[in-house]
Amino acid sequence: MKTTLTEENYLKALFHLVDGENKVTINELSKFLSVKMPSVNNMMKKFAEKNWVIYETYKPLIVTEKGRREAALVVRKHRLTEMFLVKKMNFGWENVHEIAEQLEHVHSTLFFDKMAEILEHPKFDPHGEPIPDKDGNIIAQDLQKLSMCNTGETVIFASVTHSDDSFLNYLTERNLLLNKKIKILKIESFDKSVTVEVDGKQEILSRKATDKILVKK
Repeated sequence: MKTTLTEENYLKALFHLVDGENKVTINELSKFLSVKMPSVNNMMKKFAEKNWVIYETYKPLIVTEKGRREAALVVRKHRLTEMFLVKKMNFGWENVHEIAEQLEHVHSTLFFDKMAEILEHPKFDPHGEPIPDKDGNIIAQDLQKLSMCNTGETVIFASVTHSDDSFLNYLTERNLLLNKKIKILKIESFDKSVTVEVDGKQEILSRKATDKILVKK
């Protein structure tokens, strides 16, 4: 039986919220989805029947391997769509999230397999997030927040933790794009703002911004 739009939204939430032990709470899901807790409880009982989660009252949910794979496949559709919009339709990275939110619910596996083929099977989406393969496997990345780096380090912009259009526009205006080298020149002790150099130009970034930028060394 095909998953419903609502089920896919819950699956995607599980993907984003699950911790290292494959656990997540009903309260976390409720806040993330802006859905009342009784509704979340009812949905998780249905997920337990599908063997997507292990559900016990008053305990954190445990996402099963089957549930993890189902969640990863929804995320795969979303991230492939974002990449297609950027690479083949010339959308900016700040304009693709909402469109992908709609197209991710297409049920045709063939459609997304063809999309992946046209894109030559990309490993990452336009925001630097790994794209799960068609078996739900995902590349592990060793990234850290720019805010955790030290003065004098040079790092590579690898991903963002938030893809809202205002933040992405903020980055684009400052030429802070994926795979750019970022040299950390100064960290203010007062507000933790960071002066960086990108392509020979200096920019001052707030702590709010550096917390959302993920880098690799």
